[in-house]
Amino acid sequence: MTPDHAGEYRPNVGIVVFNGAGQVWFGRRIGAPGPFNWQFPQGGVDEGEDLLAAARRELVEETGIVSVSLLGRTKGWITYDFPADYRGGKAARGYRGQAQAWFAFRFEGEESEIDLAAYPPIEFEAWRWGNLEEAPALVVPFKRHAYEQVVDAFRHFGGA
Repeated sequence: MTPDHAGEYRPNVGIVVFNGAGQVWFGRRIGAPGPFNWQFPQGGVDEGEDLLAAARRELVEETGIVSVSLLGRTKGWITYDFPADYRGGKAARGYRGQAQAWFAFRFEGEESEIDLAAYPPIEFEAWRWGNLEEAPALVVPFKRHAYEQVVDAFRHFGGA
């Protein structure tokens, strides 16, 4: 499956990890100035890669987390555009933004499993558990609308 507007948007997966208390995992982007520097794990999809496999790969690479069970995924694709002054590498490669398939997982391991430095380059410098509804206020403003859609899609997974 490919997103609408293939070529304009970079195919991407986003991951929301719920703990047993119904809280979600947030990572603080390494070197990103606050206050909007917290987000969920996310990353690109390799050519021909299965979306669920990409979500599991990105989760391990960015957090070290492997002990999860699948709760669900969003229907279709959620897109966001890069701002005109965005200096990130994806925009420089000609993408207008990202098209994301989002996956929700339940964390079933011990917190000692979480290792932000397990797979360089390091994406996050800190992590914490929080409430799903916090997410749109923590992320950079150009991703906010996408995060609002993710919150709506996964709100029902928040019960312990």
